[in-house]
Amino acid sequence: MTVTKVELANHLWETMGTTHKEAVQMVEAFFDNMRECIVEHSELMLSNFGRFAVRDKAPRPGRNPITGQPHVIKARRVVTFSASPLLRARCNPDLPLSPKVKRRKSGLNVASEAE
Repeated sequence: MTVTKVELANHLWETMGTTHKEAVQMVEAFFDNMRECIVEHSELMLSNFGRFAVRDKAPRPGRNPITGQPHVIKARRVVTFSASPLLRARCNPDLPLSPKVKRRKSGLNVASEAE
């Protein structure tokens, strides 16, 4: 399923009682902030959701699929995503849980350090 910024803004507009213009500005500000954090700090952690990180990829040999001509694919930086244990557990309810995640009657919660 693909969710667009417009759909996110419409959801905010309907549920939060803001104007549509404010909802669009909130969505844009959120994504601008995410982009800025990832570019400046090479990482963004969203609690109970996951972690976006920038990874360096080395140059590697490649081949033109049309001509078969070999060439070098340049080094580059890519953004990767790692799901949090809570998100993984929600996506896979039948698999064994990580020790950091425990089931409660209301759903899944991340176990605190003190427990």
